[in-house]
Amino acid sequence: MSRWGILSLALVSAVMLLSGCASMGVKPWERDLLAQQAMQVDPNPSQSAFDEHIYFSKEESSGGAGFGGGGCGCN
Repeated sequence: MSRWGILSLALVSAVMLLSGCASMGVKPWERDLLAQQAMQVDPNPSQSAFDEHIYFSKEESSGGAGFGGGGCGCN
């Protein structure tokens, strides 16, 4: 392969790779689906705050609600 052939192949490959992400993104008509409550990271923040308060009150600690264990220090 000649030098120009390799250069043109590299150029075409670079243009194809860079243009592949040009169409990504959220379209205006798709935003209503992503804004629904079920699509949120925390779909029910008030319930999560209440659960965290109960956990804090029972365990006398804050955070770490993702694992099991008792308040007596035993796992």
